[in-house]
Amino acid sequence: MAHLFRVHEIGDPEVLSWEKDDLDPPGEGEVQVRHTAIGLNFIDIYFRTGIYPVSQFPYTPGLEAAGVVESVGESVGHLVVGDRIAYASSQSGAYSEARNLAADQVVKLPDAIDDQTAASIMLKGMTAEYLLCRTYPVKSGQTILFHAIAGGVGLIACQWAKHLGATVIGTAGSKEKAELAKEHGCDHVILYRQEDVVKQVMEITGGGGVPVVFDSVGIDTFNQSLDCLQPRGTLVSFGQSSGKVPPLDIGLLSAKGSLYLTRPTLFNYISTRDALVACASSLFQLVEGGEIRVEVNQQFDLIDAPRAHQQLASRNTTGSTILMP
Repeated sequence: MAHLFRVHEIGDPEVLSWEKDDLDPPGEGEVQVRHTAIGLNFIDIYFRTGIYPVSQFPYTPGLEAAGVVESVGESVGHLVVGDRIAYASSQSGAYSEARNLAADQVVKLPDAIDDQTAASIMLKGMTAEYLLCRTYPVKSGQTILFHAIAGGVGLIACQWAKHLGATVIGTAGSKEKAELAKEHGCDHVILYRQEDVVKQVMEITGGGGVPVVFDSVGIDTFNQSLDCLQPRGTLVSFGQSSGKVPPLDIGLLSAKGSLYLTRPTLFNYISTRDALVACASSLFQLVEGGEIRVEVNQQFDLIDAPRAHQQLASRNTTGSTILMP
């Protein structure tokens, strides 16, 4: 017996329903995991509100967690009972005390990384890895723009970009968030509610613009992001916390300087076991080595997930937020 949240229809945080579940033994190729910490992410809100469609109702939210293997199904060779693990899985279900999931989507945790840290970095940290190292490989000496720099992905990405030798321009909504970003190595923070983002980027870059913008905000920042790019620059639109970007006349990309636009997602970058392990290993190495310092700034009991959703959607959080079973 385990408790979990189920969503029976799209809507406000109140549609999260706390229920009991009779958990079956793991099937072939699966493991059963007892969660110790669960990551909260904006994608959870996208699914709950219908911005991203779900395949069926009811469903259990959550894509990221850490825990301990309690039982192992047939044909699983890389995990045993008692292993500390973490995952960022395309199979939702993390908002639960325990669950079964595909063993190929699970990685072992190094001893030096605690469960709370692990639950807060798998999705956000691997997102930073694929954005900076594979979607647009950032090079030493480049200046980049990263929106929402004080958020969970932003703080990790800022430190990763600095590790790669980049100069980081970030946007934030308050002086407190700006200070937090600076503490994590951000070179220039633009207060987007008070300052003209495009003007500030052009002043910082001597009028040249940046070669790449990483934008998880969506409709509120999309056009600004295009205007911050240098000719043949790349806009990486990887989220839409402010709302969905409307259909685009691709001629705009030509008019603004033969720009590139991509809309990636993590799970296309970790779709194979080898890719997942390589991505997670790169992340763990930087966390263990101290190049990336993880900020778990909010913690809620799992049963308080509706309130956690409200806080995240209101942009009242910084760094990472976890739910504790």
